[in-house]
Amino acid sequence: MAVVTTEEKRRQLAQQFRVDSVRMSAAAKSGHPTSSMSAADLLAVLVEGYLRFDFSDPRSPANDRLVLSKGHASVLLYAFYRAAGVVSDDDILEYRKVRSMLEGHPTPRIPWVDVATGSLGQGLPIGVGMAIAGKHLDRVSNRVWVLCGDSEMAEGSMWEAFEHAAHYELDNLTAIIDVNRLGQRGETMVGWDLDTYVARAEAFGWNAIAIDGHDLAAIDTAFATAVAGSGKPTVVVARTMKGKGVAAVENQNGWHGKPLDHPEAAIAELGGVTDVRVDVAEPDAGAPERPPAGTLELPRYELGEKVATRAAYGDALAALGEARPDVVALDGEVSNSTFAETFEKAHPDRFFEMFIAEQQLVAAAVGLQAVGWTPFASTFAAFLSRAYDFVRMAAISHATFALCGSHAGISIGEDGPSQMALEDIAELRAVHGSTVLHPCDANQTAKLVAAMADTEGISYLRTLRPATPVLYAPDEEFPIGGSRILCGGDEDEVALIGAGITVHEALRAAEALAEEGIGARVIDLYSIKPLDVETLRAAAEATGGRLVTVEDHWAEGGLGDAVAAALADSDEPPRIVKLAVTEMPRSGKPEELLADAGIDSEHIAAAARQLVARAVRAT
Repeated sequence: MAVVTTEEKRRQLAQQFRVDSVRMSAAAKSGHPTSSMSAADLLAVLVEGYLRFDFSDPRSPANDRLVLSKGHASVLLYAFYRAAGVVSDDDILEYRKVRSMLEGHPTPRIPWVDVATGSLGQGLPIGVGMAIAGKHLDRVSNRVWVLCGDSEMAEGSMWEAFEHAAHYELDNLTAIIDVNRLGQRGETMVGWDLDTYVARAEAFGWNAIAIDGHDLAAIDTAFATAVAGSGKPTVVVARTMKGKGVAAVENQNGWHGKPLDHPEAAIAELGGVTDVRVDVAEPDAGAPERPPAGTLELPRYELGEKVATRAAYGDALAALGEARPDVVALDGEVSNSTFAETFEKAHPDRFFEMFIAEQQLVAAAVGLQAVGWTPFASTFAAFLSRAYDFVRMAAISHATFALCGSHAGISIGEDGPSQMALEDIAELRAVHGSTVLHPCDANQTAKLVAAMADTEGISYLRTLRPATPVLYAPDEEFPIGGSRILCGGDEDEVALIGAGITVHEALRAAEALAEEGIGARVIDLYSIKPLDVETLRAAAEATGGRLVTVEDHWAEGGLGDAVAAALADSDEPPRIVKLAVTEMPRSGKPEELLADAGIDSEHIAAAARQLVARAVRAT
C-alpha cells in the first residue's frame, strides 16, 4: 500500500471539505459553499497539523480554541467535524433543518463551538478574551485560532481586537484572514492587496505573514511560525479564491450565499465523495488549578449614610474577587468613575483595561466566560449601546457574564445628554434571557453584585453617579426577581413604583401625600427583569388599580412598560400613569433636571393626587 504523505493527506482533506460544503448547501438549498471552499486548504492544514483539541472534553482550558469568525462559512466547520468523526454523514445532510444542531451559522448548541458567530467582526475580539485567559490567567500553552473573512476587516471591532491583542502581547493568538476578494455584492475594499493588510497589521504591532492560501507548504510554514512565538500575535494573510476548485464558480462574483446550480457535477470535479479522517492532536496534559472559593464578606454601609451605588459596586466587586478566584473585571477606561478601580487595586492580576473600546470590552467578557471565568465588565451605561450587537450575539452564545452601566439617567447632572443613559433598560430588557437590576442604595447594590456572579445569562446592573441615602440594613436580602415595599398599609390609595434614584423621589412624594391624608405605597422595583409580578398585582388590588411608575429613562421600553406588560392580562387592568423622561435633557443640577423631566417628588405626588381624585369623582 502506497504511503500517503502529510501534504497529500491535507490536500485530500481540503477537497473533502469542499465536497461536503457543496453537499450540505445543496441538501439545504441554501448556505455559503463558495465562502467555505476558499478557506478549505487553510483549515485542512490547521486541523491536521496544528490544532490541539479533546472533543470529549471541549471546555477544558488546555484545549486550543477555534473560532470561525466568518460564521457564514459554517459548512466548512461542519465538514471538519465529519472528518474528525464527531458528526456523521447523515448529520451533515440535515444542515439548516429545524431539529439539527448544525445551524446556518454555528452556535454553542454544538458542544465544540464556544461562541455564536455570524455577525461579522466578532470572532477576533472574542478570541482576544480567550487568549487573555490562556496567557494571563490560566497560563496554559494553548492557542487561539480565529478564521476571519476579508469582508469583516472593514469592521472597527476587528481593529479594536488588533490593538488589544498587541497591547496584551497575545502571542498565543493567531488570526487567519481568508482573502478571497469577493464579498456579498462584489469586491472588498482592499481586494487582493495583501501588502495593505500586512502593513496595517504590522502598524498595530502584529507579526504578519502573507501567503498563497492554496499552497499547503506555505500554509504549514506560516502556522509553524505562529506557533514558534515572537512575543506578538500573528496574522496569516492568505490570498484565496472564492469557490476554489469548481470552474463554474471559482473567483466569480454573484455566488455569495447560494448553493451551486449543478452540485453533482461540482462534486465530481472536486474528486467525489470521500471519507478522509483526521485525528486531531490532544492538548498537553493537565489543567490549571484555581484556589478554592473563600468566604464572601460584602461591604456594609450604615443606614442614612450617603453612598453612590457605583461606589458600592466597586467595593462589592473587590470583595467578591477576594472570595471568588474565578471573578475577573474589565473596564472601558472609566474605572475611576465606575469604581471598577477598587477591584483593580485589590486584584490587579485579574483586571483588564479595555480602554475606550466598548465592543472589545464586551467581546473579551464573552471570550473569558467561554473558557470558565466569571467576568464583570463596566463602563458608562450610555456607551454600552456601542456594543449592543455583541450583547445580542452573546445571548445567542448562551453566554454568562455581568455588565455594569454607571452614570445612568439625567441624574448625572451637568455632563449633559451625551453621557446620560436613557435607553439602557429597554436595550437590556430586550436581550433574551437577560437580568436587569437597578439598585437604589449601597447595601442593596452589594447584595445584587454577589447575586450576579451566580446568575445564568447576561445580567445588567444600572448604577448612579450621585450619592444616595442608605435605606436598607446590610443584612437584608434582595433576591433577583424581588422587590421591596418601603412604606404603605391597608388603606393605600395609590402605589408609587420606582427604581434607583426615583425610589428616593417616590419616598418624598409619599411623605407629602401622607400629610394630605393620602396613603401611598412605595415599591422599590430593583429587579426590572425578572419582575416581582405578585407584589405588583397585590399593589394594584390594594389601591383600586391606581399605580404611578417613575423612571429616569425614556418612556419607551423601561420600567413603566415592564410593569404595564406584566399586568396587561389582569382581569381588571390597573390604571397606570407612567412618568419618564420625554424631552431631550440638557446640562444642569440633578434636582433641576429631575424637576424639568417631571420625575421628581413634586411631579410624582401630583400624578398620584390626580389618580386618587379621578377615583373619587368616579364614585
